[in-house]
Amino acid sequence: MKIKLADSFVSRLNGQVNYIAKDKPGAARKFKNDVLSLIRKLQSNALLHRKSIYFEDPTIRELIFKGYKIVYKISDNKETIVVFGLIKEEEKL
Repeated sequence: MKIKLADSFVSRLNGQVNYIAKDKPGAARKFKNDVLSLIRKLQSNALLHRKSIYFEDPTIRELIFKGYKIVYKISDNKETIVVFGLIKEEEKL
């Protein structure tokens, strides 16, 4: 499977990394590396994570990491994963 990062996700991730970096630059780099590492692992088993509670579509799933939901969609042909959301648990889409 090929993974695509939507502009909306990249923008949210960079914003969160910049926010963390104000106090702890090392923690910000680790957070970003950990998130991207988890996303890479989706290639081998995209269905591992739960169906999103925000959508009725079973191809939209969410990976939970340190209080954040990383929302992604598996294409109909199961060849592409589009990562499009980064949400704090208390936020809504």
